[in-house]
Amino acid sequence: MERLVKRYADKLIIHGLCDERNGTPLLGGLDAELVWNREDPASEILEEVIAGLNINSILFARPSEPYFSILNYLVRQELDVDTDAGGGGDDGDGNSDGGAAIRPEDTETRTFLHDIPISPEFDADSIVDALKRRKSVVIPDQGIVAFGTVSPEQAFVTYSSVCFAIFVKFLTDHLYAAAVGVAGKRERKIALRAIADYKDSIRGADDSMSSDKLRKGPFTDGAEVLQAMTTAGRLTVEHRMVDSFFGNISYRLGDVIYISQTGSSLDELSGNTCACPMDGSSCAGITASSEYTAHRDIYQITDNRAILHGHPKFCVIMSLFCENFDCGFRGLCHIKCPEKRFIGDIPIVPGEVGTGPFGLCHTLPPAIVGRRGVIVYGHGLFTVGRCDFTDAFSNLVEIEKMCIDRYLDRIEIG
Repeated sequence: MERLVKRYADKLIIHGLCDERNGTPLLGGLDAELVWNREDPASEILEEVIAGLNINSILFARPSEPYFSILNYLVRQELDVDTDAGGGGDDGDGNSDGGAAIRPEDTETRTFLHDIPISPEFDADSIVDALKRRKSVVIPDQGIVAFGTVSPEQAFVTYSSVCFAIFVKFLTDHLYAAAVGVAGKRERKIALRAIADYKDSIRGADDSMSSDKLRKGPFTDGAEVLQAMTTAGRLTVEHRMVDSFFGNISYRLGDVIYISQTGSSLDELSGNTCACPMDGSSCAGITASSEYTAHRDIYQITDNRAILHGHPKFCVIMSLFCENFDCGFRGLCHIKCPEKRFIGDIPIVPGEVGTGPFGLCHTLPPAIVGRRGVIVYGHGLFTVGRCDFTDAFSNLVEIEKMCIDRYLDRIEIG
């Protein structure tokens, strides 16, 4: 447990989600005994939280900038609204009925977080109450608390997802405010800093694309494929094209699809891939990514060999922005958007994760024919490569840059 605690505390810093100069993160894990990555007075309250919940790990951290400023802005905004509205709470089935919580609209939040409750103070009872209903809780001017029931990795994933969700929500809200001319100066200052920091984090992707880091294909055996997938996955995470363990990657070799396993981290793919025969003759697909069906269908109707799926922040933000304010499908955009929407040459399609009636497996494959990529509403970007991941990674980065430019154009107009 001591090794796991240190590993995921370090990953939070490596991924730019925490700054150890601020004394964070504080991560504890319970095995035979409770161990912490460092000493901190806050561990006393967190030990009370652990005692009040059936969990084995807990994380408390102040996010690095720009996440910290974004978090405090959204918290203050929600607390002001909640006070004016007379408060709210839980309706008994784990669903918020309007209590103090941040409510992002991206797909990760919809399927994983639901909403992000707010605890006014760093208090054990308040934190326990929130974590009985949700995977995380935020505390004004202090940070985020998240937990794991099996491993510290779960706390890391939840924390990472919260940072992603608040970034997307804040920048999306600012874009809407700019569109109608009500964006405030403080919002704009935070937004511009967030954009500048994010652009810095992906700037090195150009060097990766021009170097020999990405293996050239086509590949002739499974070992080559797995090496190429591992490198491409790691670079996708390094250049912030995906957060936590979301995203997936695959390669078609003959009639076999090599694909990342469900729940795997793209920067840790060694031993976390599946080889799935396209004829369904193996049960390997059971552990494959939940989006395996979409990957398979893309390979069946195109001559691409590589697919890379990330969650670049501005692709998601721009997909959430629509000026058809009177559309009768508002609130159902992720499953029933009737508009043909594009960012440049890239279509935006609806679709949920999985293979249900509104699954992206129905909307994504036909949309990607003849194109370098497709954005799924609120979810992320899928790109393709003809022979290897060189084009797929390049397309991922270039489309995200296009979305950043489009965003900047729109807020300047606003």
